[in-house]
Amino acid sequence: MKKRVLGREELNVSSIGLGCMGLSFGYGPATDRDDAIALIRAAHVRGVTFFDTAETYGAANEELLGDAAAPFRKDVVLATKFGMKDGNARAGMDSRPERIRFVAEQSLKRLKTDVIDLFYQHRVDPNVPIEDVAGAVKDLVAEGKVKHFGLSEAGVDTIRRANAVHPVTALQSEYSMWTREPENEILPTLNELGIGFVPFSPLGKGFLTGKIDTGTSFGDGDIRSTLPRFTEEARQSNLKLVELVGRIAERKSATPAQVALAWLLAQKPWIVPIPGTTKLHRLAENVGGADVELTEEDRQDLAKVLAAVKIQGERYNVQQQSMINR
Repeated sequence: MKKRVLGREELNVSSIGLGCMGLSFGYGPATDRDDAIALIRAAHVRGVTFFDTAETYGAANEELLGDAAAPFRKDVVLATKFGMKDGNARAGMDSRPERIRFVAEQSLKRLKTDVIDLFYQHRVDPNVPIEDVAGAVKDLVAEGKVKHFGLSEAGVDTIRRANAVHPVTALQSEYSMWTREPENEILPTLNELGIGFVPFSPLGKGFLTGKIDTGTSFGDGDIRSTLPRFTEEARQSNLKLVELVGRIAERKSATPAQVALAWLLAQKPWIVPIPGTTKLHRLAENVGGADVELTEEDRQDLAKVLAAVKIQGERYNVQQQSMINR
């Protein structure tokens, strides 16, 4: 797989990464540990060198990534995150410097590594100045425990202030064909400052694959059951987007998911999506998105589709939205 560069400090990663959250958090029952490790290793065989986890996904998530990546640790980039109180997103945010240091030490042990390649603040903490957060990570970098600093779902002012203290290598936020808010201010700012962009949920939490419709049910523990964009009414309306993208995918002999990933890759050379999956055949499909070349005609047709379809439903519920810093 081709590589891409994140940030001015030049973090080299595969053009598509793997988001590991869903292996044990957020989408129902955890994947069998051996199966999860096999999937991560299969991703590496297919050229993936960028793997994403977080403290708040649970200790098991970082641990299984650490175990899976151990045989090829020197060849891959491991990213994890701090910033949730006691590692629990529902408990609120906690980015006090002492907490950042504690999380780093715990993550190093669970990932079975001596350095965290990319350490993100998971959500901006309104109670801790971002300068203090960046300063704490800067100290960890100086100590050799962290290589690169990242932010997640941060607004323009926060990004600028953090970057003034220590270079921000990457911003991770939701971005896809049905979540395009970053195009307004975020992408121009990242371009100006030389910061990479790592879109999570690049397939709209599975919706853009074309495998979800109004008859789909979400099990216990699946976050989609709480999201306005996944109500039956919203899904019925939003299926129009998948239908139109699917027509272009057929023309390309690709799948809707592959076109959605190719579209992201075509936006900027410093964008690296991290789709997640628990299934080997979906992993192969997602990795194949890196090989789909969109022509100018394809891009124009997709632009027309996106302009014509108004997405229904907010991407988060009220509580989750309150954690987003704009």
